[in-house]
Amino acid sequence: MRILISGASVAGPVLAYWLARHGFSVTVVERAPTLRKTGGHAVDLFRPAVDISEKMGVLRRLEERATGTSRLTVHQEGTRRPIRADLSKIFGAASDRHLEVMRDELSEIYHDAARDDVEYVFGDSVTAISPDAEVRFERAAPRRFDLVVGADGLRSNVRRLVFGDDAGLSTFVGAHFGVLALPNTPRLDGELLMHIGVGRTAGMYGARHLDGARALFMFRGDRELDHHRDVPRQKELLRGAFGGMHPDVDGWLDELDRTSAFYFDSITQLRMESWSRGRVTLVGDAGYSPGPVVGGGTTLAVVGAYVLAGELARAGGDHDRAFPAYERAMIDHVRDSRAVALSTAKTLIPTSRLGVRALAHGSRLISALPAAPARALIRLTTKSARLYDAMTVEDYTPSPAALGLG
Repeated sequence: MRILISGASVAGPVLAYWLARHGFSVTVVERAPTLRKTGGHAVDLFRPAVDISEKMGVLRRLEERATGTSRLTVHQEGTRRPIRADLSKIFGAASDRHLEVMRDELSEIYHDAARDDVEYVFGDSVTAISPDAEVRFERAAPRRFDLVVGADGLRSNVRRLVFGDDAGLSTFVGAHFGVLALPNTPRLDGELLMHIGVGRTAGMYGARHLDGARALFMFRGDRELDHHRDVPRQKELLRGAFGGMHPDVDGWLDELDRTSAFYFDSITQLRMESWSRGRVTLVGDAGYSPGPVVGGGTTLAVVGAYVLAGELARAGGDHDRAFPAYERAMIDHVRDSRAVALSTAKTLIPTSRLGVRALAHGSRLISALPAAPARALIRLTTKSARLYDAMTVEDYTPSPAALGLG
């Protein structure tokens, strides 16, 4: 049985791995000419995604490539004295199993896990999908598949082709974010340096496997700004939102015209309640993005890919049975993640001076407490901790019968 996956970031390679393990014939098409090697930005893997990664045999490699960020220094806008906290202890209190990895390195590790069993086609993209899964490509000749999966991100091309331009109309969370690469001149080693003000938060961090560092900017707004595909406009928006916040931040902004890697977008959620149609389904951000930066979308993508492959194997490749089962298994996780994203955005980008103080001093309090009280406090006050620690996933161990599906 032949399955096409569009997208080779996170959900695509994880899905490809598990489909191949279950005996399906898998092709992955990716618009980019190669796997991205710039490092991307840091993403979190919580317990369910770490468990799935361990089943894939890549946990040791992920641990070796973890960012190693363990210390937090917070500057509140308008105050002189920074607050310092043990970031590893905060993460430990939030989740009993957590890793932070650069996104592009995560993609590479997942890609390598199944590259010998999966056909990868780089530098091409899907332009049309017929109801019987005949697929046209921008460059390659048309091919017929049994099923097609969109794993191509928040602005999914597959979703647009199959569900229409307005499908999954996104909900603006009320903030924008930007990420840029810059020299690690402060020589941050395992430290996250943050500046927090009302309606805006900026941070810089290094990673053990980066030559430089990354700066992350998040700022609030009443409406989604017009910025799509206009990089000069995006940089102008960042300068306008953060100029004069602090000399550190001004220095980061100075790198905007020299950076080797830059990304900017609004923080939006997809609100689809069903993400399958005919022989096509969506996985990860393409179908149910809770919001970049704030929603735990990477963990949700890994879990969704694992569940989709397992349900297809369980149904013997029958998408009429597998796709509804996949959606039933994921819908509560998806809805919970949306709520978590809204809460996280409010916490990370405070709307008041009280919120600024609560974020800064709360981090120090959690890191100062013994392990058990710290865990109790963060579970009481942080929805994400409760969500991800409580998320359960079935064991879709490949069966001998599934190996005859190829």
